Amino acid sequence: MEPVVIIGSGLAGYTLARELRKLDPNTPLTILSRDEGSFYSKPMLSNALASAKTAAQIASASAEQMAAQLDARIIVGTEVEAVDSASRMLHAGGEKIRYSKLALALGADPIAVPLEGDAADEVLRVNDLAAYARFRAAIQGKKTVALLGAGLIGCEFANDLVANGYVVQVIDPAPRPLGRLLPEAAAEQVQLALAAGGVQWHLGTTARAVSRVGSGLRVDLADGTALVVDAVLSAIGLRPCTQLAQRAGLKTNRGIVTDRLLQTSAEDVYALGDCAEVDGQTLPYVLPIMQAARALAKTLAGTPTQVVYPAMPVVVKTPAVPVVVCPPPALPGVWKVQRDASGIEARFEDESGKLLGYALVGAATVRKQALTMLVPPVLG
Repeated sequence: MEPVVIIGSGLAGYTLARELRKLDPNTPLTILSRDEGSFYSKPMLSNALASAKTAAQIASASAEQMAAQLDARIIVGTEVEAVDSASRMLHAGGEKIRYSKLALALGADPIAVPLEGDAADEVLRVNDLAAYARFRAAIQGKKTVALLGAGLIGCEFANDLVANGYVVQVIDPAPRPLGRLLPEAAAEQVQLALAAGGVQWHLGTTARAVSRVGSGLRVDLADGTALVVDAVLSAIGLRPCTQLAQRAGLKTNRGIVTDRLLQTSAEDVYALGDCAEVDGQTLPYVLPIMQAARALAKTLAGTPTQVVYPAMPVVVKTPAVPVVVCPPPALPGVWKVQRDASGIEARFEDESGKLLGYALVGAATVRKQALTMLVPPVLG
């Protein structure tokens, strides 16, 4: 019997494997990982300083332990070069591996902005354990970090760094942090709270160059400002990994295009997680991954099951200012903001007053559950 093959050992890949084993303990299972294959929670990387955990301590199980738990063959440190869906064959590390069904859990890679300067290649990006280990080493004993990006991950890193005594300079072209997730009033509240904690904002501008100066780095901004720091961390966003799928001739758009069965344009080839565009939706968050993994496991076990995305709030890990947002769909609507002593409650409503999404800041986050029950599913 040919195995079910999963490419990717992140949260999506390992969760799918676990869910599949609950339903089917016997089908051979192979997992390919381009790194060391340990299991860890990737969202922990942006607030691991607060928990005083090293990269090794973040990992909860090694590849060997995961192989034993899942009764699976796990191939680590191996890049998949090609997938031939016609012959149900993939090529990886000089080996040809046949599959009965294939799941692509390829994740997403950090977006790299073009920068000038002789230290542009010293800009750090944290997207896995190895990168986090390099980041920890680079800031050990240092004081000042420039952070490119004021989105969700950028704000989480900023909070984590200032809470651990670092001076943090955040640079973003948007006028406010979390601008893609929050309405103006809520974003301003986040900006003020993080500034009170020590974050220094450089908004409405971008980094142009990173150069070596003495023992530090100089970051030249488009507005003429020059910052001298010890390290530069880029957290400007992620781009779904679609290269392998493109080489295999699969349909791609923003991500690897799938239907609600998570099937790609090739028979018995599926995609889930950060790399997937499911029925037009790209949702790089934990809850959609869990929903997709449960649905796809049932499909792989013989019961075709469409994924359902209920309303899925996102908790931003910024202890200085609690934030929960249930991103509204790309539909016409307007933010209606209420502010009181407990914080900010913003509702995104259509013209009939129907709640489509919300954002809560401060103590108002206690209303998360009540509002979530009123928001319609993303994919019902």
